[in-house]
Amino acid sequence: MGVGFAALNTGNNLLYLVLALILSFLVLSGLLSEMSLRGIRVERRLPSELFAGTANRVGLRVLNDQKRASAFAVSLEDRLEGAEGQANAGRAFALRVGPGETVDRSYGWTPSARGDLAFDHVRISTRFPFGLFVKSAEIEAPMPALVYPEISGGTSRSGTTTGDGSDERGGAVKRGDDLGGLREFLPGDGIRRVHWRRSLRSNRLLVREREGEASGEIEILVRAAEGQPRDRIEDRIREAASEVVSHLEAGLRVGLRSPRVRIPPSTGPAHRRELLTYLARVSPSELSASTSDAPEQDGVMQHEEQA
Repeated sequence: MGVGFAALNTGNNLLYLVLALILSFLVLSGLLSEMSLRGIRVERRLPSELFAGTANRVGLRVLNDQKRASAFAVSLEDRLEGAEGQANAGRAFALRVGPGETVDRSYGWTPSARGDLAFDHVRISTRFPFGLFVKSAEIEAPMPALVYPEISGGTSRSGTTTGDGSDERGGAVKRGDDLGGLREFLPGDGIRRVHWRRSLRSNRLLVREREGEASGEIEILVRAAEGQPRDRIEDRIREAASEVVSHLEAGLRVGLRSPRVRIPPSTGPAHRRELLTYLARVSPSELSASTSDAPEQDGVMQHEEQA
């Protein structure tokens, strides 16, 4: 601006030349940055499973549909629609995307809570060619996402109860209290089940195997006492999800029961998704049960279902 005033006041040809050069740089910067982002498409790729509290890799595929022009210095900002408005999920950067080329980038994303989320759009921007201005555009890329509960690798609050119970079909349920053999410690196993003497002898952490586990079938019961704080209920849900994952990976048939829902024991990827999906979406109020229809122990319990 100062160069322009000086050129007008003095009539100096050199100042006119400098002013014209600066203006041409500004125009050229706008044109090149516009061409750099024109024809850019972005596709998002989510992992097959998303867990809260776990670093997940989210892929962004950048496609340049232009036939001649390349895209340079493209910044990608993935936007997430949450309960508190839009938030930034992650960023990535592509130095160059040639005409007709595809470039894959990714970023790390750690969800803070379980439940349904929705990705909204990807904001692309560039400072090419001179870094004087930022040219940006928003690419609509709506995509739903379901975040499973956080999986803990520590000890579980799971336990067993004594006495007989009845399932929703009226059949008898035999609790898995009888001890079977020993097996190696798995994530989610209670520390009280560790057989310390045998573990010291074998230099491996061994736990007592219950009859329900020996038969290859486990049912996990998750509930919450009325008036229990939300954070404790969320702890129960995390424990249940940890039990589901660890026992399915151990090759057991796993079922799930809450005060209102029962999922029969089974195996396989589809069953795993069904169990984790329920735990991801269940509301804390749904896990509350009165003492009259609730089991004797809070938390996550295992038992063998008797046919």
